[in-house]
Amino acid sequence: MRSKIRIGALISGGGTNLQAIIDACEAGTIDGRIVFVGADTPAAKGLERAKRHGIPTFMVDYGDIIRRCKETPEALTLPADGDIAAIMAKQSLLGPTAPAEKARLFIATRMVAEAGLLAAMAEYRPDLLVLAGFMRNLTPYFIDRFNTDPGYPRIMNIHPALLPAFPGVDGYGDTFRYGCKVGGCTVHFIDYGEDSGPIIGQRSFVIEESDTLESVKKKGLALEWQLYPQCIQWFAENRLQVVTMTYTLDDGRIAQRRVVRVAQPEK
Repeated sequence: MRSKIRIGALISGGGTNLQAIIDACEAGTIDGRIVFVGADTPAAKGLERAKRHGIPTFMVDYGDIIRRCKETPEALTLPADGDIAAIMAKQSLLGPTAPAEKARLFIATRMVAEAGLLAAMAEYRPDLLVLAGFMRNLTPYFIDRFNTDPGYPRIMNIHPALLPAFPGVDGYGDTFRYGCKVGGCTVHFIDYGEDSGPIIGQRSFVIEESDTLESVKKKGLALEWQLYPQCIQWFAENRLQVVTMTYTLDDGRIAQRRVVRVAQPEK
């Protein structure tokens, strides 16, 4: 019998995707169990979902950390194991036109918050971290400390759009307002950018003329609750292989992209 993987989850809101993952673990369709649920705000109602299932929870209050850092930036103590200059050079969340002081404050506050997350997570030793409606971008400080093997990513996210279209916080809204005829959701591994990591799986749905933004979101969520557990199970079965593809652009330049291959199940 395959051993169960240890799954950690981070949330910011009600945790409907979290519930789908909990249900799949309890039903045995995911060979895993959730060992903790963490949140970035005390208002995250999904923490109560976790508690009802006996799952340990913790909270690192990003809002409070950001507020205190803005009020007294001189009192900000960065994690001793983080080089902010190196992390700023790696990240691609903020464009080159972002004011230097603003960019530094953004990265610094996230490093402080992420150090809190890592400390709270350490005792649970998760094999996989799933972002289930976690509305914070993770910086290279966090990613490099969790993804200790660059060839074996272990942080998954679900996004409410068919990436690479419509990254950001309002995927379904952007899809609907653009007038798309098809919407969908994407599960991907995260990297240093915003919703730019290699794609694991996608599901799509038709947007009818009669659809509203609310009905589009409802269609999308129904697919999210199917897709996310499926992708997690592929991880549990060790079927996800991240490979680098090299190709030639029209102008002759050589480019690369990382893709996820889903291997056939073992017989």
